Amino acid sequence: MAVRAIRGATQLDADEREHLLERTAELVRAVLEANDLSSEDLISILFTVTPDLSSEFPAVAGRQIGLTDVPLMCMQEIAVPHALPRVVRMMLHTESARSREKIQHVYLHGATALRPDLTGAQ
Repeated sequence: MAVRAIRGATQLDADEREHLLERTAELVRAVLEANDLSSEDLISILFTVTPDLSSEFPAVAGRQIGLTDVPLMCMQEIAVPHALPRVVRMMLHTESARSREKIQHVYLHGATALRPDLTGAQ
């Protein structure tokens, strides 16, 4: 078993609390499902948001979907002028027997543009 970091991101249509919580929950669930993980497998999750998002902490979505005993932390991304707007990113840490090549990183909605090498986005 090795500690693995799994990345993911989603783009929001607007900085609205319920929308942020829905998209973040969707992202977390997608990463868990793609990597066949449960909350018991998790070490921690770090969330970042672009500076234009302030309606809620993404970790609230994690708590709402049952990650009550997993350490969650939120941070703000640096304000890079050409950065994709309204993006929630996450890095999930887990112990896994999967090789690094078998880990499935998940990028949803407009965030697929961040990693076209992983998503097939053009």
